[in-house]
Amino acid sequence: MSKRVLIAGESWVTHSIHTKGFDSFTTTEYNEGVAWLKAALEGGGWDVTFLPNHLAARDFPQTPEDIARYDVVMLSDIGANTLLLHPDTFVRSKPLPNRLMSIRDYVKNGGGLVMIGGYLTFQGIEAKGKWADSPVEDALPVTIFHHDDRIESPQGVVANVGNPSHPITAGLPAEWPALLGYNKVVAKPDAEVLVRVGGDPLIVAGKYGKGRSAVFTSDCGPHWAPPPFCDWEGYAPLFNNIANWVSAQ
Repeated sequence: MSKRVLIAGESWVTHSIHTKGFDSFTTTEYNEGVAWLKAALEGGGWDVTFLPNHLAARDFPQTPEDIARYDVVMLSDIGANTLLLHPDTFVRSKPLPNRLMSIRDYVKNGGGLVMIGGYLTFQGIEAKGKWADSPVEDALPVTIFHHDDRIESPQGVVANVGNPSHPITAGLPAEWPALLGYNKVVAKPDAEVLVRVGGDPLIVAGKYGKGRSAVFTSDCGPHWAPPPFCDWEGYAPLFNNIANWVSAQ
């Protein structure tokens, strides 16, 4: 039976104002950045459930038991507020489970957690990701800064594999395409930094309770992961290795 992974985030709505002299009008466009990651995992035999940001706010599982239907949870470019503020709580003041606590307890009980970088994961742009000091940070193998943690690298930065024998990095090509940015974090003392970029952690793996967690501090799609990275022969093996490792007990 295939393993199940839940990907939350990786979507956005762009609302544009077009001004033409005296007149103006607006357009709205919905976008997703999950295509490369979803295809990679499905190609590796994973049963993928995708919750874009606007659906994750209501539909992300509420309890550790509900989350445990999945072998792995991946949080990618989704802010903590999206999971903290269920519409029934924000609009109707209805008390509901704290889903950040539920994710932490899911990992503690044996689940697998992956956080992928972006403008709203880790601390993100203008520190709006809000994952620092959260229960989810407890389960991650890294400590998150409280300020805007983006390292924008338009010149391109290339990853340096420190441990090529770990199951996450084993079998990957030696040369990696350049990335255009990442979130700066600090590895916890008991975690293992497998890959660095710009001297900072890119891939870190660790254990929490009975479960495992890992981070990939850059993006799984544009803009930080440009087309050469998304089309790289090591892309699918890398993310399958990460998912397989965090799901193994």
